[in-house]
Amino acid sequence: MFTGLITDLGHVAEVTQPLPGAADRRFRLRTAYAMDEVAIGASIACNGCCLTVTQKGPDWFTVDVSGETLSKTTLSSWGVGTRVNLERSLKVGDELGGHIVSGHVDGVAQVVGVRADGGSQRYTIKPPGSLARFVAAKGSVALDGVSLTVNEVDDTTFGVNIIPHTQNATTFGALKSGDRLNMEIDVLARYVARMMEGGNAAAQHLG
Repeated sequence: MFTGLITDLGHVAEVTQPLPGAADRRFRLRTAYAMDEVAIGASIACNGCCLTVTQKGPDWFTVDVSGETLSKTTLSSWGVGTRVNLERSLKVGDELGGHIVSGHVDGVAQVVGVRADGGSQRYTIKPPGSLARFVAAKGSVALDGVSLTVNEVDDTTFGVNIIPHTQNATTFGALKSGDRLNMEIDVLARYVARMMEGGNAAAQHLG
């Protein structure tokens, strides 16, 4: 589990294909983490995707990504130099500063607008149609692993405000209109929607 508070901004140093002809990819990521404190098999959220450390060195680690994950996320577009939001998994007793994030991407959203808003930047995001109903004003959403509060919602888009610190500490500082983002809906929104579906189904049955 994660909180959506990014603790390092790494980058892709190498991309390889572990098995010839397979869709899988192996990424070697540069990081500022003290890797002697990170075990092989540990989970690290990389742009919101929970991935397993398979190899490591003093300032790098590798992750293996399946063809399925590549097809469902933005990781298929990663190349050497791609910047990546990193967050290590929670430990018991850690502060929950963002919101509960599982690292399981629900879909890919797109930036459709960026404008200045005081010292911050206001991003307009278009989620996949199947996820739009899970987004609520003042609710939480994770975009490329960053925990954000939704400012406003309309029929097809929602807005988030990115303060200067977040622009500097994450990939948001370089995002532009047209860029794609891994999106994970708030787990509470997921369960509320499920409960409402169950209630509506019961009402229809009684009716």
